[in-house]
Amino acid sequence: MNVCYNRLFKLLIDKGLKKTEFAKEVGIGQNTLAKLSKNEYVSMEVLVKICKGLKCNIEDVVEIVWED
Repeated sequence: MNVCYNRLFKLLIDKGLKKTEFAKEVGIGQNTLAKLSKNEYVSMEVLVKICKGLKCNIEDVVEIVWED
């Protein structure tokens, strides 16, 4: 099982937001932003910050990818 944050990045594009500007706005560090870009695990705290910043639900940000 893996995670994928493509939904987050599509949402940012749709809203006309740059990744680095959004990260700074919601209080996410550059290391965490790099993890998101690499589809690595991040804390629930980070996901909640993102959802609050975008006024969305967690399923709008992260997708679980099941391995066969």
